[in-house]
Amino acid sequence: MAEYKANLVHLLQSVKHDSGKSYTQIAEETGLTNVYVAQLLRRQAQLKPETAPKLQASLPDLTQDLIHHMMKPPMRSYDPNLIQEPTVYRLNEAIMHFGESIKEIINEEFGDGIMSAIDFYCSVDKVKGVDGKDRVVVTMDGKYLPYTEQKLEDMASKSRTS
Repeated sequence: MAEYKANLVHLLQSVKHDSGKSYTQIAEETGLTNVYVAQLLRRQAQLKPETAPKLQASLPDLTQDLIHHMMKPPMRSYDPNLIQEPTVYRLNEAIMHFGESIKEIINEEFGDGIMSAIDFYCSVDKVKGVDGKDRVVVTMDGKYLPYTEQKLEDMASKSRTS
């Protein structure tokens, strides 16, 4: 399965490369975020039927066969060695360093809960800092999910009928 996915990702990445377009350009043409476009082309997200024509218009070399494979639910996974890649390592380091404070602020602002990574939007943008140097802006926008009090009466599998 891993080899099949790797081959498919290689084909998808080749189509993107041959187009000469950036993820951001494809995102602008399709109405998606640049990170989601990258997820689609890495088979980490499922291409939806209503989005397929837009993606194919942006990347005309995407064959119907590739589109068909992209519309299947993906096997979301990652190579555990990916953490050794410097950009990924630094992102992980930033989350580990700031994570406890982010969690406290989420709890303070929303209550006891978490940010969804399923109902989730992410984008990467380039801006100029006050010193004129390029800066990376990573935006994570996830739905708030409160933890629930586990009352027996609310548990569907345990509900009793009179």
